[in-house]
Amino acid sequence: MNISLAETAKALSGARKLVLTAHVNPDGDAIGSALGLGHVLRGMGKDVQVFIDDDIPAIFSVLPGYEVIERPEKETREEKIKADLLVVLDTSLDRIGDVGDIVDAPVFNIDHHVTNKGEAERLYLDSNRAATAEIMYELIKEMGQDFTQDIAMCIYTGIATDTGFFRYSNTTPFTMRAAAELMEYGVKPNIISEAMEQKSYDVVKGMAEAMQTIERFCDGKAAGLFLDQALTASIENTEGFIDMVRVIEGVDVAVLLKCKEERLCRVSMRSKGLDVAKIADGFGGGGHVRAAGCTLEMSFAEAKKTIMEAIGKALEAGI
Repeated sequence: MNISLAETAKALSGARKLVLTAHVNPDGDAIGSALGLGHVLRGMGKDVQVFIDDDIPAIFSVLPGYEVIERPEKETREEKIKADLLVVLDTSLDRIGDVGDIVDAPVFNIDHHVTNKGEAERLYLDSNRAATAEIMYELIKEMGQDFTQDIAMCIYTGIATDTGFFRYSNTTPFTMRAAAELMEYGVKPNIISEAMEQKSYDVVKGMAEAMQTIERFCDGKAAGLFLDQALTASIENTEGFIDMVRVIEGVDVAVLLKCKEERLCRVSMRSKGLDVAKIADGFGGGGHVRAAGCTLEMSFAEAKKTIMEAIGKALEAGI
């Protein structure tokens, strides 16, 4: 059931114990939104836990509350966590991994992705917002809560990362006004951007290896980085890798394929014109028109062939 922002604020305000989660392969919007909302709810005296079923890149350790994020351990848990609400942020329910299996609570979904499948009992969706963190910014105001520096840092990071630090086409006047107000609460944009851009020596070396896998296809309209299981395992963090492909002259669609396990591959796509959300949706994924992703449960070779063919068909169809 779709609900309003006011109804969302009322439901969160009325809950006592909440579990917050976001999608696997979490980005700055997922993590920033979860941590920012967590700070707000704890400030209201509520019992809050944050679970994300994936590794959390160390670059996000700059965010207050980073250390409270837990990973669900379904196999070792004797009973489910009972809560008033399970709040799923920045994704539909099919991308939260094992979190749904360890929590016994009504599901509340807040998202900005047009591909959200609407499976939650209650859903607040605003696809006009550049980031779920923009919705968090509005929601905090609707709940009548004050911003703190900790909250502002988390929300700003979500907005900044999902807009490519205000370079992508989803950046709006609302985006800039929200970011400016958050700065008034003590956010230092240079600290956030430097933290997000920081890479370890090993990651930079890994990037050099990853760049050797670049392939152009579809007559140069698409290009990708294709990391097999061994190379994926050797690289701690691939944040920003796809941007190295996106800037190639003549390339409309950039893709990053990472083989996480023998038959589990993660796909990220960026585009300048093509609707990559439609491609991702065809594989059970989702995202934005210009940035989307999915998971392919197949071998590296199969996944590479599959995603290249799907991109090729989309480019040919001009969708």
